[in-house]
Amino acid sequence: MNKNANILLVHGAWADGSCWSKVLLQLKAKGYNATAAQIPLTSLADDIAVTKRLLSAQKGPTILVGHSYGGAVITGAANGESYVKGLVYITAFGLDAGESLASLSKQGPPSPGSTAIEADDKGYLWINREKFHGAFAADATDDEAYVMGAVQRPLSTASFAGEETTPAWKTIPSWYLICTDDHMIPPPAQEFMAKRMGATVRSVQSSHAPFMSKPQAVADIIALAAESVVAAPAAMAAR
Repeated sequence: MNKNANILLVHGAWADGSCWSKVLLQLKAKGYNATAAQIPLTSLADDIAVTKRLLSAQKGPTILVGHSYGGAVITGAANGESYVKGLVYITAFGLDAGESLASLSKQGPPSPGSTAIEADDKGYLWINREKFHGAFAADATDDEAYVMGAVQRPLSTASFAGEETTPAWKTIPSWYLICTDDHMIPPPAQEFMAKRMGATVRSVQSSHAPFMSKPQAVADIIALAAESVVAAPAAMAAR
């Protein structure tokens, strides 16, 4: 195992830690010590707190990775954690202070996939199972999309409305994977957030679920971030 950088993966809405299974195996093959979080999706504050607890178990430099809503989580969770050396956003929300998913969604036309989101009477948001494949994971196989839709974990409306405090991407180097066929977060919105945070950008022709359809591209940008944070101290020491 590569002891120079740990990797903590944070899932987004309508998913759980197992969504990273293909990426975890790719990272294992590259020699990285990677862990996938299971966040409750009950509020942004709750999800940040759980992620911080998992971060406290990491030994040494850590790359924090977020998908979709998980981007908002890592943006808050990395604050005050000196061993977090890089942030990787996988078609994810890189919110600024005072922003929420709700406020950002109002800044442009609704995404095609948003029409598949339905609220229940308990304060949670779901993706209609019959529309899940096209909205969330258009380039996954039929079977993969069926299982993802069947096991989806809903996002609370409290999480959707939760406001970011101090964004960690203002002080920690960031990388962003833009998914050009994403129906949930429009590619122009991804480009806006990536540019605002000054992220190193890569792109892939993928739906909102690149961890399922393009796991190599996801693992590659994570490895790029990990290699960068390992190389930087070595370069300084060589001076």
